[in-house]
Amino acid sequence: MQIVRLFFLLLAAASVIFLVIGLFRPWAMLWWEDIQNRRKVIKVYGTVAVLCYAVYWGLYFFS
Repeated sequence: MQIVRLFFLLLAAASVIFLVIGLFRPWAMLWWEDIQNRRKVIKVYGTVAVLCYAVYWGLYFFS
């Protein structure tokens, strides 16, 4: 179970790093989208970061 928690923590950290990169260069992080802007970067990578961090803490409390 520790490995799964670590995976979600690292995934959340990677999403935050990608979020910061995307705020400076949106096209680098959203290359597959037709329109790349900072709002979409925050939506995609911010949501992933928050969800992964919530799962990390949920596994901590419920295991």
